Amino acid sequence: MPIVKLNDGAELYYEVSGEGKPVLFLHGVWMSSRFFQKQVPYFREGYQTITLDFRGHGQSSAIDSGHTVANYARDVKQFIQHLGLKDVTLLGWSMGAFVIWEYISQFGEDNIKATVIVDELASDYKWEDFEIGAFDLPTLTSMMRDLQTDQKSLLAGFIPLMFKEEVSPHNMEWMLAETTRLPATTASAILFDQSLIDCRPYLSLITVPTLLCFGKEEKLIPVAAGEHLNREIIHSRLELFEKSCHCPFLEEPDQFNHKVDSFLKSLDGS
Repeated sequence: MPIVKLNDGAELYYEVSGEGKPVLFLHGVWMSSRFFQKQVPYFREGYQTITLDFRGHGQSSAIDSGHTVANYARDVKQFIQHLGLKDVTLLGWSMGAFVIWEYISQFGEDNIKATVIVDELASDYKWEDFEIGAFDLPTLTSMMRDLQTDQKSLLAGFIPLMFKEEVSPHNMEWMLAETTRLPATTASAILFDQSLIDCRPYLSLITVPTLLCFGKEEKLIPVAAGEHLNREIIHSRLELFEKSCHCPFLEEPDQFNHKVDSFLKSLDGS
C-alpha cells in the first residue's frame, strides 16, 4: 500500500497513475480520495494523477493529533517534497480548498502551477461581515454534539445535502463506509477547525490561474460563494454546473472532467 510517512509519524495513503504534469486531488472533511473515482481514469491518460487521503481520513493512519487545516497544509507540503513533484496543480474540493489556501499562505506559490477550487466558501462560518457562510454557531454546535452521540445518523443526513438528486442506496453505502472511518473525536476536531477558518485574507495572495467549479443547487454552498472568489482571486474563472450541488465531479463527471482538462491545457496554450 503506497504510504508517505510524515515527520510526526502520521502515514498518508496515496495513489499515483499516469504520466505528465502532476495534478493532486484534495478531498473534503470526513471524505476520502475515493470520492474522485470518476476523475482518475480520465486524467491519468494525460497527467500524473495523484489522490491523497488526509491524516485520519480514508486509508491514512488513524492518528489522533494534528487535525487542523493549517497542519493538513503542512502535510501536503511534506507530501509534495517526498514525491519530488514539480509545477503541481492543486485541486481542492470543499475543505480541500481551505488546505490549498492555507498552503499558499504558509508556503507561497512556488512550485504551484494552478489551482482548481470545487464548491467552497472563503469561510464556512457566518461572520458578521460574511452572511453567505454555511454555518452559524448553533448549527455547528449541533453537528459537534451529534457527532459524539450518533455519527452515522448525522452523516446519513448530511450526505444527501451534497447532491442535487437522490443518492442511490449503493452510493450511500460506500459513502457512509468512507466517512465513518474517522473516529468521532477526529471528525469533531477537524469539523470545528475547518468551519471556523477564515481564508478571506489569503485570496489576494493567489496569483496562479484558478478554476472555480460550483454546483448551481444551493443546499450547502451558494453560488454567491463562487462569485465572491471570482472577484477576489485575480486570475480566476467561474464555471457553474447546472445539474450539481456540492459534488459536480460525481454528479456531472463528464462535464467536470472536460472543463478541468480544458483549463489545464489552456495553461500550456494547447
